[in-house]
Amino acid sequence: QVQLMESGGGLVQAGGSLRLSCAASGVIFSINAMGWYRQAPGKQRELVALVFSGGSINYADSVKDRFTVSRDNAQMTVYLQMNSLKPEDTAVYYCNALGSNYPDGPNRNYWGQGTQVTVSS
Repeated sequence: QVQLMESGGGLVQAGGSLRLSCAASGVIFSINAMGWYRQAPGKQRELVALVFSGGSINYADSVKDRFTVSRDNAQMTVYLQMNSLKPEDTAVYYCNALGSNYPDGPNRNYWGQGTQVTVSS
């Protein structure tokens, strides 16, 4: 079973920084994408940043120029460096991986348990 483990969340003042990490483990053949989503109270879960195996990266407009996502494919690990944090960044952040566990198998979404990021004014 594939497991994702996040770390690095916490409470920070506006303008501060945090670095999130997520490591995948378990039986997996390939990971096509890894990244981060977040969900604020009363809102839908939204994409923050996603890194594809081919190297392309998608960022939400709200975090461009402030957040940086990076991926270590060999270690199946993804990071999210968050700078210039704003109160509106407050949310539960979820690690996500899209992959298959055998050749020519279907892609499946895997999710971490979530880590709380709180930014105070």
